[in-house]
Amino acid sequence: MKTQQLMALFVLTTFCSFAQKKSQVTLKSDKNTTAAKIQNIESEKIPILNFATFHMGMTSDANTTEFDENDEKNQAAVHDIAKKLSLFKPTIIIVETPPSFNEKLLAEYNSYLLNPKMKFKNPSEIELLAYELGRICGTKKIVGIDHKMDYNYTIGDEIVNAVDSVWYKKFYKNPLSFYPKVDVDENKLNLFEKLKNSNQPSFLDYSIAVNAEMLTHAGTENAFEGADEAAKYYQRNLRMYSNLNRLNLTKNDRVFIIMGLGHTAFFRHFISRSPKYKMVNTFDYLK
Repeated sequence: MKTQQLMALFVLTTFCSFAQKKSQVTLKSDKNTTAAKIQNIESEKIPILNFATFHMGMTSDANTTEFDENDEKNQAAVHDIAKKLSLFKPTIIIVETPPSFNEKLLAEYNSYLLNPKMKFKNPSEIELLAYELGRICGTKKIVGIDHKMDYNYTIGDEIVNAVDSVWYKKFYKNPLSFYPKVDVDENKLNLFEKLKNSNQPSFLDYSIAVNAEMLTHAGTENAFEGADEAAKYYQRNLRMYSNLNRLNLTKNDRVFIIMGLGHTAFFRHFISRSPKYKMVNTFDYLK
């Protein structure tokens, strides 16, 4: 090979090597820049611990869990869970009551802070867990974000189902059987184990399906009764989420939300996609 050809080949090889290294440096720089942007965005988000529970007191919900809220052992078990969750150190606690109840809620909560041994006639997860969590952490703020709406869980049993009655009946005969990861005998679980199971992603997915999405398999000819009822449940949760967004929260807040399974399930999806909030891993505190 002639000297001129060798020189040209050397120059070309050197240029390609240089270009490749420059490209790698640029790519690495771009990745570092992107990582820094992501880190900055995440640091500005408001942390939320989104906790699911069954209703421990009286409830109008179609599905209930057997639990004696006045039993002292049960109350002690709830308080033990509050201790675990207290490591999150919330600055504000959000519960499943309408905002119109906030003044009364705060007054009752402050009374509990002064007298943790005060008795409640029919205590729910709010009085048993939320109040105790706030007491341990010295949390000053507690607010409700619930929004009540009429909703017919059993619409599929009240109409001539022309959509898919076979699947509808099959599913609602034993809904949990389609979610084997969380289909357990709750009678064999203690309270802590029940709540751990209820906060599993599979159980929360089940909660949305059983309360809303499976209703889309019910409807009369040329109508959408099941889908329309499911839409009401979506609407209720979206309005509750809107109530959350009305609160004057900052990145310095640490938000603890305690609600029923269906609401927690929806909020899990809302928060996980939010540019404003970041989801805290519930199981970091259920140990």
